[in-house]
Amino acid sequence: RVIAYLRGRGIHGSLIDYCIQTGRLYKSRHRRNAVFVGFDPQGVPRYRALRGTCGSRFMGDASGSDKRFSFSVPAREKSTKLHLFESAIDLLSYGTLELLTGRDWRRENSLSLAGIYKPKKNIEESTPPAALTQYLKDYPQITEIALHLDNDAPGRLAAKTIKAYFR
Repeated sequence: RVIAYLRGRGIHGSLIDYCIQTGRLYKSRHRRNAVFVGFDPQGVPRYRALRGTCGSRFMGDASGSDKRFSFSVPAREKSTKLHLFESAIDLLSYGTLELLTGRDWRRENSLSLAGIYKPKKNIEESTPPAALTQYLKDYPQITEIALHLDNDAPGRLAAKTIKAYFR
């Protein structure tokens, strides 16, 4: 069911296989949800995002999840660039596009924010997203962040705030 759902969303089978093989993706036991797993640097699962795979639209976090360690895909080799997305599906969609254009979809790091980042109205009072702050702490070699946020009002405000914070 999870594989069919993701293929239906246009995600390439190679990315789905990678996520399943590395424990980043599985089907929940009691419900029909895709579970996207985030790990800490030691490989311990710390975060689980749930996404409904049938009929009704369902999204949420599993109880006890730590958003500082949201779903991510590390670069195949050490990379200084991080691609930032609102969701795991967005991250996998981008990876699919990279693969389909003949590029290595794991040549750079990718991180999901586990949902839209909502800064305060006054940008100066905002703090950066927890997942991004933790990722940069854990991987200090990152020197460049590419924002892949939705082109809607919340996405534009999030991009503006992140850019202001990390200048």
